[in-house]
Amino acid sequence: MRMLIVTDAWRPQVNGVVHTLEKLAETLATTGVDTEFLTPSGFRTLPLPTYPEIRLTLATRRMVSRRMNALAPDRIHIATEGPLGMLARRVCLANGWSFTTSYHTRFPEFVRARFPVPESWCYRWLRRFHNAGQAVLVATPSMGEELAARGFKNIRMWSRGVDTELFNPAGRQDLGFPRPVFLNVGRVAVEKNLPAFLDLDLPGSKVVVGDGPDLARLKARYPQVHFLGVRKGEELATIYASADVFVFPSRTDTFGNVILEALASGCPVAAFPVTGPLDIIAGHQEGVLSQDLREAAMATLQLSREAARKRALEFSWVNCARQFVDYSLPKHGRR
Repeated sequence: MRMLIVTDAWRPQVNGVVHTLEKLAETLATTGVDTEFLTPSGFRTLPLPTYPEIRLTLATRRMVSRRMNALAPDRIHIATEGPLGMLARRVCLANGWSFTTSYHTRFPEFVRARFPVPESWCYRWLRRFHNAGQAVLVATPSMGEELAARGFKNIRMWSRGVDTELFNPAGRQDLGFPRPVFLNVGRVAVEKNLPAFLDLDLPGSKVVVGDGPDLARLKARYPQVHFLGVRKGEELATIYASADVFVFPSRTDTFGNVILEALASGCPVAAFPVTGPLDIIAGHQEGVLSQDLREAAMATLQLSREAARKRALEFSWVNCARQFVDYSLPKHGRR
């Protein structure tokens, strides 16, 4: 079976969407599913205003249709609502092809943080975009409930996984920073709400791993914070395992893959009680959720690293891939 995934988010971007799609394709390959990607690669692109790391595809429906026909997929998934996703949706509808979509990003909140655009306008457009497909896949029950309340239909749960071999507690070492070490990993951008973490009065050290449009500004504003830039692979795994608390200040993520990576590394999590953390932090042993983020961070210092690891082991990329395939229909199936 050949699966086509259309995505506006792709390398060299480093984010949860790209990571999820790459791991999904890797896992699907072990089950005999051949995954093809239609991405901005090979098209002319422009940088997104205020966020140049994101490239907007300049293409026509005919160009996208030609690419999709050449790839000859059996099933189609549209992962993002950007220019490429919109064109692929139009091609599918024009040809009567079945397709699924997924909701990775709180796009209305993302837009509102940068431009004076009412969230209701964006949600109206997103509802129309996703309801045209066979199913919209979401990572958590709380996200599904929220979208259902906004009129989204055919919502299906599509969980996430974590590489528990790469991310594990064994790499714990002294990072050279005063302990306790409070860590955040992710895009350094306005929607991640990093000042809610960086403004906290905490002992020890604050460490931020990642890059993004707000990096230079936040480095200047918080000279006492250790900004390490992008880290990958074993180096990133070591940082996770060596931290004492993972602080997740975002209020707008739909899941939070980095939460799973921290837990797998034996690092308990402090976060707000919002979509993502509410769904991942199942009990009181692997993390603390509170509207008072400092209170959560300090309380998390007392938690079991073994319990954090145990929770992460419940998430599998194999189950993620199985759910993904189960919700798709043949291209010429019924919508």
